[in-house]
Amino acid sequence: MFERYSRNFWIVCIGMFLFMTSFNLIMPELNTFITLLDGAEYKGLIITIFTISAGLARPFSGKLSDTIGRKKVIFFGLVICFVTSLLYPLSYSIWFFLALRFIHGFSVGFSPTGATALITDILPEEKRGQGMGIWGTFISLGIGVGQSLGSLIGDTLGLTNLFFISASIAVLSGILMYYVEETLEKQEAFKPKLLLLKWQDVFEPSVLPAAMVMALSAVCSGIIFVVTPDMSEYLGITNKGWFFGIYVIATIVIRLFSSSLSDRIGRRQTLLIGFGFLTISMFLLGAADSIFSYGVAAIVFGVATGISSPTLFAWTADLSHPERRGVGSGTMFIALEIGIMTGSALTLFSYDNSIASVKTTFLIAAGFAITSMLYLTWHLFRRQKTS
Repeated sequence: MFERYSRNFWIVCIGMFLFMTSFNLIMPELNTFITLLDGAEYKGLIITIFTISAGLARPFSGKLSDTIGRKKVIFFGLVICFVTSLLYPLSYSIWFFLALRFIHGFSVGFSPTGATALITDILPEEKRGQGMGIWGTFISLGIGVGQSLGSLIGDTLGLTNLFFISASIAVLSGILMYYVEETLEKQEAFKPKLLLLKWQDVFEPSVLPAAMVMALSAVCSGIIFVVTPDMSEYLGITNKGWFFGIYVIATIVIRLFSSSLSDRIGRRQTLLIGFGFLTISMFLLGAADSIFSYGVAAIVFGVATGISSPTLFAWTADLSHPERRGVGSGTMFIALEIGIMTGSALTLFSYDNSIASVKTTFLIAAGFAITSMLYLTWHLFRRQKTS
């Protein structure tokens, strides 16, 4: 199964696992951190501001990936991740903390874009769905490991040491990425004029269908990032990242059985299955009133992500022109950031830091999941009629 993948592929996978672990490690404790700064009402901005800067970075990272090289773009994001993680303990005001969140978002705007373009270069076309499944598993592992350990480390060693450990993991990612071989054949030296963007540097029209679906479904993730740390507390779970620990186990298990599903039955058909589970998980989260029901919701969300995430990456790679894979990846990630930002921003209006408002918040999320299924169904039948 794995003999088709190169050393380069595995190094990037492990390096991105460490990167995802680094910035997710602090996520479960950020609600607590901003509350200590007397800013509980701004919880929704923790994710919103982060995703705004990540989205703003995508057009630049996409263009630079296709010009100066994938590897340089990855390293730029890692440096930002390292520096901002070190500076969090110096946050003595809400606005300085939120400014750091904005800057930190640029790391996610750069490193994953360059890494995704590099991975797309490496993967054989006939095994792209399976390869993206493996790649996506490492990303999910980073999210799950980071979120699961964040509260444990914060409670045991304190928030300051949590931020320092996050920075150290970013360094480990950088050491691994140093050994990655660049895949862009024709590289240009960096010039300031490369930062001047045209519309074609921002958006790759060929990946619009995947981007639309990504944006709609990612609203659910934005809401989950904001609300689940508090839900764990409401249900008496000490570890605020508990949800993500359960979710990532389910994601890995389902990928063992579905890694090549989209290669066999088609990307859109596979996504419809995944988003069906996503819709169910949102209803279950809204109704969760015990650790057991909360855990079931986490498992179903993990199944949804395990099916949908690698399929979206593979579909984006299918649709991207080879010479514009950086821009194509950037477009897909812009859609991801728009979805997460929308979801986290909606919590400012639907979630009032009480368990009573959780149900309404996740009903909104379910509505977006259903809309993504409707769009996919329309796109599938429309393409069948025109083919």
